[in-house]
Amino acid sequence: MMRVCNLDTCPFGVATQNPKLRAKFEGKPEYVVNFMRFIAEELREIMAQLGFRTIDEMVGRSDMLRVNKAIKFWKSTGIDLSSILYRPQLDSTVITHHTVSQDHKLENTLDYKVLIPLSEPALNEGRKVSLSLEIHNTDRAAGTQLGSAITRMHGEKGLPEDSIDVHFRGSAGQSFGAFIPHGLTLRLEGDANDYVGKGLSGGKIVVRKDREASFRSEENTIIGNVALYGATSGNAYISGIAGERFCVRNSGATAVVEGVGDHGCEYMTGGRAIVLGPTGRNFAAGMSGGIAYVYDANGDFAQRCNQEMVELLPLSDPEEIEFVRSQISEHVRATESTYAEHILTNFDDLIGRFVKVLPHDYAKFNEKLSQVKNDGYEGDEALMMAFELATGKEQAPIKVVEETKPEVKKTSAKKKTAAKKTTTAKKPASSTSRKGGKKNG
Repeated sequence: MMRVCNLDTCPFGVATQNPKLRAKFEGKPEYVVNFMRFIAEELREIMAQLGFRTIDEMVGRSDMLRVNKAIKFWKSTGIDLSSILYRPQLDSTVITHHTVSQDHKLENTLDYKVLIPLSEPALNEGRKVSLSLEIHNTDRAAGTQLGSAITRMHGEKGLPEDSIDVHFRGSAGQSFGAFIPHGLTLRLEGDANDYVGKGLSGGKIVVRKDREASFRSEENTIIGNVALYGATSGNAYISGIAGERFCVRNSGATAVVEGVGDHGCEYMTGGRAIVLGPTGRNFAAGMSGGIAYVYDANGDFAQRCNQEMVELLPLSDPEEIEFVRSQISEHVRATESTYAEHILTNFDDLIGRFVKVLPHDYAKFNEKLSQVKNDGYEGDEALMMAFELATGKEQAPIKVVEETKPEVKKTSAKKKTAAKKTTTAKKPASSTSRKGGKKNG
């Protein structure tokens, strides 16, 4: 498994927009159609054996299921599935399969009724909008429909930063701020359920405890599990502890949080995560990209980090130190966290307690990318070269620059004739360009 889907360097030509790599993809739409026909044909054969004409007739027929004796295992000894497979006698009027289309009632959501109408000045006229609203845990995916409206009207780039700034107070339902784009900022004063910032796509999310709460934010969980799942860009500032699998599959967002549960930064492929407090076990499992910075106050983080694919380093690079400092400063400004403010005030003395979590493959790729950029390669070509070097498929590239002919000053016809008699032209030496494989001269 290459684990480079986020780098636009997929060697099979699937997860990439690079024309050279896409040319390597050997699949055709007809193959998928043919495969589905095979499945349908085999399904019809099985249905015929069972005496069914339609799939609807099969729904609920648990009496047709049998336990496969060929895969019996000692662990399954004594397990009785008869209660699960029992099929009660039902009247013919009882419906057991899909007959009515589901009404999602999207017109009753907070976005549809409130957020989108109040945000029209920003959507249509480019004017900034600031809102202050209550939110309840029945309000799921708050901000998602509004984000969709932004993308439909303004494309992938979204709106200027903080064009729509919404301050919520209360308990947010699942998927708060899912998929929100650039230009939309959601601030929550209270707490939130699972999947905060799922698929974050350039927007900004801020979560802090309620102004009347007396507990210490750094000691309490304020958002649920799987926050920032699959985020691609944007920022999140969480004043409190996040649940399990924080930043799982994050590929580009930057997040600051004051503690995380188990499996933090799992399968992360890009972006940055700054953890200002303790972590649960199995941190960085499957992490192949991005960087995490963990404030290890007690010096025991290494025991809870899965180091199979990462290495633990001190925070020593000046640029990275300034980056972490600036993000903590922004976190303090956005959340008013006294805990983070203490770390920021004493940052120079606490740098030694920060641990940099760096994936092995990510470090190798960045090293090669820097090398090929120094050799003159840029953009997709640089990424492709770096990938091939990092995976051992290519030797170090040599950039060959074509020689430019010196400018010839205009001379009179008499001087040209004289020059021809006294000089002979030299053919330029041919050189081979690694980029195109053609001879220049």
